[in-house]
Amino acid sequence: MPTRTSAGPPAPTPPGTDASPTEVVRWVFDIVNTHRSAPLRDVLTADVRLRLPDATYRGVDAVLGFWEGLFAAVPDLTVTMQAVAEQDGTVFVRWTLTGTHSGAEWAGIGPTGAHLDLDGIDHVTVSGGRIHADFVVFDQLQVARQLGLAPAEGSRLDVALRRGRGILARLRH
Repeated sequence: MPTRTSAGPPAPTPPGTDASPTEVVRWVFDIVNTHRSAPLRDVLTADVRLRLPDATYRGVDAVLGFWEGLFAAVPDLTVTMQAVAEQDGTVFVRWTLTGTHSGAEWAGIGPTGAHLDLDGIDHVTVSGGRIHADFVVFDQLQVARQLGLAPAEGSRLDVALRRGRGILARLRH
């Protein structure tokens, strides 16, 4: 997928190889919020791995492709860092993502017009100013509900499905 260019101010200067892991991750969040993936190339190792609950992306082009797809699907995407912790080259970030699924198809789902308001956690491994791996955790059921693909929490259908799962679990034991 070609890298999208965006009007607006130039991307912030990438952090150097002596930047702290937290500085690198903060810079990535700043870039993501510009909706430009190309600058990310400056802080990703050639063998970078982005692991999400439903897919793993390996290599710079695959990771940039993921971001391009998300930017296209959620044109008003904003990701906000809520809390950060760093230890020995590892950065943990609790974040919120907001936006409207009004653009391109995303993960096989055409635009729904649904507003997304998600929270999640990234576990990022950084050394020498470059990201080696990012393990992302978020609630997929929360995403499905917000996109209208799963029943609303507490709805009659949700309660019935939960009861059904409980019955199946008891029958298996």
